[in-house]
Amino acid sequence: MQLLESMRLFARLAELGSFTKAAQSLNIGRPQVTRYIQELEASLGVRLFQRTTRKVALTAEGERFYARVQDILADISAATSMFDRTGATLAGRLRIDIPTAFAQMKFIDSLKGFTDRFPGINLVLGVTDRAVDLVGEGIDCALRIGNLPDSSLIARPIARATMVTCAAPDYLSTHGHPDTLEALAGHRGVNFLSGQSNRILPWHFSVKGHNRTLVGQAGITVTESNAYVQCGVSGFGIIQAPGITVAEHLHSGALVEILHAYRPAPRPVSLLYPSRTHLAPQVQVFIEWLQENFVQLQAEWLSK
Repeated sequence: MQLLESMRLFARLAELGSFTKAAQSLNIGRPQVTRYIQELEASLGVRLFQRTTRKVALTAEGERFYARVQDILADISAATSMFDRTGATLAGRLRIDIPTAFAQMKFIDSLKGFTDRFPGINLVLGVTDRAVDLVGEGIDCALRIGNLPDSSLIARPIARATMVTCAAPDYLSTHGHPDTLEALAGHRGVNFLSGQSNRILPWHFSVKGHNRTLVGQAGITVTESNAYVQCGVSGFGIIQAPGITVAEHLHSGALVEILHAYRPAPRPVSLLYPSRTHLAPQVQVFIEWLQENFVQLQAEWLSK
């Protein structure tokens, strides 16, 4: 059992590249991490890590050992969870990260259903719109909306989100109700500055089956999705957002959809996680739960 724990600790240290981060992620003391690694190296007769005052990196021998350890841990994880997916025996921490917009909708309420079904799983919920370093920050998986940049992460499609272009009634009564894309030239928009690319995200429109992008003249630029929607409600200008994030405002009349005939193609909603081969059972059941329940949260604005 000590060898297995040493292998798990070794894999975590290899992923995080820091004794302190590995200790924190496993809720143990840093000296214990050091001792386990030293004992593992002694038992193998090789040096697994190169250590400097600023960085911990795998040696060539450590790289080869890490590849085998990943396979071993994946097999053990599959073996220990193969008989029960009901939640009766599943236990451990599951750290997930969701967009800010999801923290204001039915998604949070629905998580109670997940914890009821899997009471042994301790959820740690992060909420942010920025790009997160899953491995470096110890995050098991992240839910994101939109097309994703190429990376080594695995992206599991969960749903498609309908996009809506809209504005506050007061704004439209003052500036007019645009019914063509050309009419947008005389309007102001709320711009969203992406924290990942540090650029203004354009609006997308569908014109005879083809995608067309525009960047509106900004009345204000924001970096957080709830603030983006609230700026639209407050009349700063036109916004384009997933329907799930503005549904309550559309139903109350605080926002009015415009340019319905030019609605863009739905944007993908994906769950990101670092590895396909070393997928913890907590992550696997969360994926299955999302695929079963997510679209039902807002059937009007989400589809498979």
